[in-house]
Amino acid sequence: MKKRTIALTLAMLTMVSAVGCGKTDSGSTAKSGKEGTSGPVEIEFWYGLGGTLGETMEEMIVDFNESQDEVVVKGVVQSSYEETSKMLQAAIASGEVPACYLGSHIDSTTFAEKGVLEYMDDYIAADPEFDKDDIIDAFLDYCRDGEDHVYSLPVWGTTQVVYYRKDMFEEVGLNPDEVFATWQNVADAARTLQEHYKTEEPNFFGFEPMSGPDCLVDIACSNAGTIVSEDEKTVTFNSDAFVEAMESARKWINEEKIMGIHFGGDGWEYWYKTIDDVMQGRAGGYIGSSGDQGDLDFDIIAAHVQPGFNDNPPKPYVDPITAAIVKKAPDVEKQAAFKFLTYLNKVGTKNFSMSAGYVPVRSSVKEDEEYKAYLEKNPQALVPIEQAELGRRKWHDITGGDVMTALADACDLIEIENVPAKEALDDAAVIAQQALDEYWADQE
Repeated sequence: MKKRTIALTLAMLTMVSAVGCGKTDSGSTAKSGKEGTSGPVEIEFWYGLGGTLGETMEEMIVDFNESQDEVVVKGVVQSSYEETSKMLQAAIASGEVPACYLGSHIDSTTFAEKGVLEYMDDYIAADPEFDKDDIIDAFLDYCRDGEDHVYSLPVWGTTQVVYYRKDMFEEVGLNPDEVFATWQNVADAARTLQEHYKTEEPNFFGFEPMSGPDCLVDIACSNAGTIVSEDEKTVTFNSDAFVEAMESARKWINEEKIMGIHFGGDGWEYWYKTIDDVMQGRAGGYIGSSGDQGDLDFDIIAAHVQPGFNDNPPKPYVDPITAAIVKKAPDVEKQAAFKFLTYLNKVGTKNFSMSAGYVPVRSSVKEDEEYKAYLEKNPQALVPIEQAELGRRKWHDITGGDVMTALADACDLIEIENVPAKEALDDAAVIAQQALDEYWADQE
């Protein structure tokens, strides 16, 4: 997910909500919360956020502490999700753990596989107001294992949606709903836009897919392609469906040149160059993150759900940031942690959506009056929500990244080096299959 981790100052390394203490109804200072003591339960919550997201999280911790008198959350800020994961591993080894933390779904899945996270099924069953069915399946799927046990809760999500120039579409008579019904229609529209605007802007492209594997894999999955077989033992990203979709993208980018991409540079440089092209009239549209909305001018830009390929429905990935309870924490702290994480999952998800443009993970947020007012002023924010409800879960690479690295390298060859899709994907499949075979051999 883009723009998730920002370096924090040393002054923010430890933040205690409400000036370091909670208050009971009588105004007394909260106790430590250890079993056998009176007063609210005090818990540590680790997270690695900065910027707008960090400020919103600080507000959420304060609001939660002030909303009730049973739990006091002490927020401890790390520099990033990665740093949170490293610190948590060390804490688990020492036995001195926080009650809960925020991190990527990849880290939570890894910790769950190691058995260090608390299953939340009993907590959920005991809370009649939790309403698990309200959580969008595409996000909840990241948070449960093969036996449907819930080991984390999604807090917000992201997905890559279409952004396009309203003025350009209107000028050449394009209907966005028709254009973004299929990728073939997008290609037709790109030709029309390029023919119209190329004389004014020689470097104009009708459309710009975002470089890297995510966009190309979304296109291939919307052609009913898969990365691996259902039993996860066979690489399938060199199937006819995958090849057809990626070969089309290669031709649009490298042969017809009706689509363009930026790549390389420092950090997110390629991403912002893509945004700049659309904002400055050098492209008719692009695929970008739901979190891009703060960087776009919606007087001239509009958002739309991704297309499908051929007659297949779209299958864009959706990807959450999750919060989990650490199994080694005392029982009373784990119960308190569930109350706070439920608050983040229910209330926080709306606030993070309005402050940063990410996707709320509960369907009911759309019925919230404050959020409705926000959507009236920012209708583009509804698009990622609609897309999340039809999206797919990103495959968790059981080889530790070897399969996805091979696929990402193939995507670079296809869109940057103009290597035919079948050749690039077949070669990558050999490497990926070897990694899969080695993984399963180690399981025997």
